[in-house]
Amino acid sequence: MSVLMKSETARLEADDNTLKVSGRVAFEAAAEMAEAGRDWLASRQQGESVRLDLSQVEEVSSAALSVMLEWLRSIGSANLSLEAVVLSPALARLTQVAGIDTLLPSGD
Repeated sequence: MSVLMKSETARLEADDNTLKVSGRVAFEAAAEMAEAGRDWLASRQQGESVRLDLSQVEEVSSAALSVMLEWLRSIGSANLSLEAVVLSPALARLTQVAGIDTLLPSGD
């Protein structure tokens, strides 16, 4: 995996078709993380299948949710296919509370 962004609390990596976030997504790093992910998504071929792996997100806030939603918009804009969104237990709870869990493909 190549490192796209690293802060004191979080890390964004990518491989062939997956964006992977680990750590704590803080408000201070959210904009930089969202931009790095958008740039990576923009470099994909139209119709390509991508995955978002947020299974290693330790603590969540609306910052993590905002980053994920920004990437979902970018996926749609770039005409990519979203294969799966894999969430950490804490982020899964937040998406349920926000009422957006049913909009995400399963990470099974």
